[in-house]
Amino acid sequence: MKQTDDTQHGPEKDTDQYSLAKILTIWAVVAVPMPILAFVIAPAIAEAGTMRHAFTFWFLMIGGMIWQFIVSLIVLAQEGALKSWTTFRDRVWLNAPRDPKTGEAKWRLLWWLIPAFLFYAAIELSPLGPFLGGLILIPLPFLANLPEMNIEMIFVPEFVGAWWIMAVTVVSCIFNYALGEELLFRGVLLPKMRGVFGKWDWVANAVLFATYHLHVPLRILFIVFGALAWTLPSRHFRSNWFALILHGVEGVFLLVMVFALVSGLAFLGNGQG
Repeated sequence: MKQTDDTQHGPEKDTDQYSLAKILTIWAVVAVPMPILAFVIAPAIAEAGTMRHAFTFWFLMIGGMIWQFIVSLIVLAQEGALKSWTTFRDRVWLNAPRDPKTGEAKWRLLWWLIPAFLFYAAIELSPLGPFLGGLILIPLPFLANLPEMNIEMIFVPEFVGAWWIMAVTVVSCIFNYALGEELLFRGVLLPKMRGVFGKWDWVANAVLFATYHLHVPLRILFIVFGALAWTLPSRHFRSNWFALILHGVEGVFLLVMVFALVSGLAFLGNGQG
């Protein structure tokens, strides 16, 4: 007989949920190093505002995301979730979406990606995103002076043919949209947060994910809203394919942009490349 309680399908049980202390500890272990890397180590290596600083910032952020991957593996190993692919897949919700009423796996439920993406696009791919992000300057105006990596800085003709940048972008995307941020926040944390946050665990997860971005503080507020597009369907259907696909859209855009740069396509209209 099939259970109808959403919390009882699969390996997740109320008794093995994380405590608030454990959730915040895991968050702190991956979040605290990021602003140190961005605002202490990066400027110490290269002058802010220079091309060297932009790449230094980027490399250090990739290092921070690789650290998330390592932390995720440590936590999952302690839980015995790395014993087999099946155990790992069930633990981090890499199964087909489940009907919340019956628990039946149905890939066709992925059609909910469409409204989820439209909500995400309305927040993060429109002027609303920067507006929301800028609101943090009202209580914390000093954040405007913090250096950060702007991908547009590297879009200059001198990098045409620099295919190593494409390789860096691929590594960055792998750890940003799959093995780093998504594995830790949606794979490790989200399935274990209902014990503390109840039915609002998906909101709490989005807030934790956004506030982890201490290295890009002007993005924090709109990331909160954009991440809801990933966390709600992931939690509702107990499948992190929603988060992986929706978050991965950013990676697709980045890969296309960098390919246009290093191939020279970005400068064809200017008579260069």
